[in-house]
This record gives sequence, C-alpha cells and structure tokens, in this order.
Amino acid sequence: MDLEKIKLKLKEFAEERDWEQFHDPKNLSMALSVEVAELVEIFQWSKTGGLDEIKNPKTRKEIEKEIADIFNYLIKLVDLLDMDLEKAALEKIEENANKYPVLKVKGIAVKHSKIK
Repeated sequence: MDLEKIKLKLKEFAEERDWEQFHDPKNLSMALSVEVAELVEIFQWSKTGGLDEIKNPKTRKEIEKEIADIFNYLIKLVDLLDMDLEKAALEKIEENANKYPVLKVKGIAVKHSKIK
C-alpha cells in the first residue's frame, strides 16, 4: 500500500474544492467519529455479530465504503499531524503486548486493569 499516493490524492481532492481550510484536527476527528458510527450502524442489530452482513454483496459494499471513509479521514489526520503512523502503530502494539501478557489473557477479553 502506498500511503504517500493516498495522501497526495486526498490533498489534491481537498485543494481542488478549497476544503483544506476545514481540515483541522477537531474537524477531522469529528468526521472520523461520524464515519465509524456509520460503520457501527450497519452491524448494530446483527444477530450473527456481523457475519451475515459481510456475506451480503450489497451490504458488503456499504461496509467497504464506510471503512474507506474511515481510512481516508485517518490518513488526512495523520498527514496533518505529520506523524509516522507505522512507528506509532508498532509502538502501540508493543505497549499492548506488555499490558496484555499472553499467559494472563489468552482466550479471555478483559481490560488490562482487571488482569490478575
């Protein structure tokens, strides 16, 4: 995946429409939150945890579009903040590995503060 290519396409899209003026951390975070809510809405009343929804081609396309919106807003925010997303993600995975030791959490879903 070429994140720089995606950043450039998103920047061009916003510049052509004079939308860069609206792309600040607050607005991008809020837009990201809205898109996540739209994804959640697709699965909201699922009786199968979303497994049926991903098998339906029409619903699957809606899911893909919402995930793309989430991804694009996240990339816009990362670009604006000039952050190294790969580095931040890898550091967070390491932090979580330390908070959730395999021997203590394997097969259970529990907040790290509840681990005994």
